[in-house]
Amino acid sequence: MDVLALHARSAELWLDRVRTVTDDQLGAATPCSEWDVRALLNHVVGEDRWTAPLVEGQTIEEVGDRFDGDLLGVSPGDAAEEAGKEAVAAFAEPGAGERTVHLSFGDTPAQEYAWQLTADHLVHAWDLAVATGGDTRLDDELVRAVARWFADWEELMRGGGAIGPRPETSATSDQDRLLVAFGRDPGWRGIGPPG
Repeated sequence: MDVLALHARSAELWLDRVRTVTDDQLGAATPCSEWDVRALLNHVVGEDRWTAPLVEGQTIEEVGDRFDGDLLGVSPGDAAEEAGKEAVAAFAEPGAGERTVHLSFGDTPAQEYAWQLTADHLVHAWDLAVATGGDTRLDDELVRAVARWFADWEELMRGGGAIGPRPETSATSDQDRLLVAFGRDPGWRGIGPPG
């Protein structure tokens, strides 16, 4: 399947999980130990905000610091919705998939960038759902597609510190195997707000 279509599906899956988050869950712990739910939301909103300028051809330097800090404001759900739809629209522009994006580690085909974002939406949708007691089931087709793509990238990303080590746990489903590859324990359960 076309990666740009997969990106749109993954963004919608992410937003579907965001729509269930309540204000009292923003401080809850997530599988990303350095982030609570609000920080996780802010991370993905940041990724989505970066998408349009990068797909348009801007460099990291040209974008500058405009997406630093808190991107959620008083309405995290609305911020996520707007950013996610903006990111999907950027890849829907004619010829977007044939472009080159200027990432921090070098020039990259836009379709490869779309794979990275698709994986980010998918795995973070699970992170968010498990942290907030939401629906942790992921789209089977997205799981299989991301797993095929990620097989060539896992060790490089782990070596670069982008993902954690594989947990010592058994994984019996495609979804669980993907989560383990991304350094998640499929059995993780939230422990509530920090402190």
